[in-house]
Amino acid sequence: MDKIHIRDLALKCIIGIYEHEREVKQEVVINITLHANLMQAGVTDDFNDTIDYKAVKQRVLALVESSQFQLVEALAAAIAQACLEFDRVEQVDVLVEKPSALRYARTVGVEISRKREQV
Repeated sequence: MDKIHIRDLALKCIIGIYEHEREVKQEVVINITLHANLMQAGVTDDFNDTIDYKAVKQRVLALVESSQFQLVEALAAAIAQACLEFDRVEQVDVLVEKPSALRYARTVGVEISRKREQV
């Protein structure tokens, strides 16, 4: 399976279980790997034969910036679901990191993988 990577997408959202986390948007860093068959696009060089990763980014941006999840796990699952709504995406790997989650740690992250047949 071929892959398209969207790396280090830095966005802000309400995320967390504590009261102070529910008041101010915090940064999250998102990495997405879209699994798809890109063979036809490689042969035809036609935009219609691939995944519009700008559209994927725009959908994820809109979802994340308007979200108010408590858990990073729930945010990652919602991002995966949004990515699987694109026709050619067969599987998606999503890593969501929350740099402010733990004192003394650079970041804490949750990584999930979802396949089209799981949704």
